Amino acid sequence: MNYPADLKYSKSHEWVKMDGDVAVIGISDFAQDSLGDVVFINLPQEGDVVSAGEAFGDVESVKAVSDLLCPVSGTVCEVNEELLDAPEKLNSDPYGAWIIKVEGITGQEELLDAAEYEAVCAVAED
Repeated sequence: MNYPADLKYSKSHEWVKMDGDVAVIGISDFAQDSLGDVVFINLPQEGDVVSAGEAFGDVESVKAVSDLLCPVSGTVCEVNEELLDAPEKLNSDPYGAWIIKVEGITGQEELLDAAEYEAVCAVAED
């Protein structure tokens, strides 16, 4: 598994990369591997208000449908609409295929660094 050190992670397997005042959010390599082949994604709209720890969309794979939990609170300022036509990018490039960008961040879950997140994943695999 790949856990880039420049990202922060939530225990629900989303990653966060801060780009100035904007949080770029996607799913981790562990998440996409656990899901299997992603076949559909349900995205929020630009302007939607999201809350840390609450669902902002979901992904459907050949195995199951899983909620996407937002690691921060704020307003969606951009949605990666490419994923609507090519949700499999979440499998092939989980750290390149961001899902949403959030601005006006007012709160966040307790985010983990790469080493802490890797430890969470190791426990989940057992």
